[in-house]
Amino acid sequence: MRLRDVARVAGVSTATVSRAMNSPDTVSEELRARVASVVRHLGWVPHGAAKALATRRTGTIGAVFPTLTHGDFARAIQGLQSELAQSGRTLLLACSEYDLEQEYRQVRKLIERGVDALLLVGEAHHADLSELLAKNRIPYVNTFVYNPATHGTCVGPDNRKALYALTRYLIELGHRGFGVVAQTAQNNDRAEARLQGIRDALAEKSIAIQPRHFVQGFWGINEGRQLFRKLLAQKPWPTAVICGNAYLTVGALLESQVMGIKVPDAMSIVGYDDIEIMSELPVPLTTVRVLSDEVGRRAARLLVAKLEGRELAESLECDAEIVIRQSSGPPPRA
Repeated sequence: MRLRDVARVAGVSTATVSRAMNSPDTVSEELRARVASVVRHLGWVPHGAAKALATRRTGTIGAVFPTLTHGDFARAIQGLQSELAQSGRTLLLACSEYDLEQEYRQVRKLIERGVDALLLVGEAHHADLSELLAKNRIPYVNTFVYNPATHGTCVGPDNRKALYALTRYLIELGHRGFGVVAQTAQNNDRAEARLQGIRDALAEKSIAIQPRHFVQGFWGINEGRQLFRKLLAQKPWPTAVICGNAYLTVGALLESQVMGIKVPDAMSIVGYDDIEIMSELPVPLTTVRVLSDEVGRRAARLLVAKLEGRELAESLECDAEIVIRQSSGPPPRA
């Protein structure tokens, strides 16, 4: 079944069928409906390889995420795919598992598959990645990070600014004793920027985090429980604990309840990202909310604009907001 067969049955030219499929706004509604009916009846599917050969474009966008299970990334993928679909493009996904070598290999595979552009996460990549993209003339965007110094290449929140604001909020409540359950910064520049935001806010008030009150992990709820208990191995305890992602925060809150700690009367617990369970726990969690689906949508629009050779007339920095719930409050009186 070929394009000419569809045109013959529909009683139109092959050029008209092509316009109806690729630029439906250029033909009448009646003609679109007729061509669509014939396509469904004949079960015709355009030959992707032939089309790519003619246009030098495959209509596919590649995306490499560190993990496909994280709430932030899952919502971004939904927004990304939805926005790309509106321009008739297809999304191909890969996972790096926070391994820069694996990210580089996945990018090579996606380029071999003929992707027109790429979405990556963060600005920390394999040393050879930028050269690979440049040689193959692949437009790309870094997501979940925003850096004014690299404006035009990244879409997302300013991670340092977000955690700086959250820490300042706790300081203004009166807290001076802080603990941190951090997400590891290995191959993760977003996590490093969040830590820097905490440090900057505390330094302004000459507050230091005791080494025993700083622990690091990845993103599991169970890991968050273990790290929280490790952080509280010695007294005196901090009056406020800041966690690096949603799963670590949920784990910390659950373990605090097992330990009989009254939150927020005896201790405030706050985090980053906002997954559904955080508002449904016995003590709903204060956190930084990132509109991840909007990150995906803006990244898609930026990539499409790059492919079409035009500027994107919208902000590339996605605001992060502090959602205040019951897990945060003033420190206990001495």
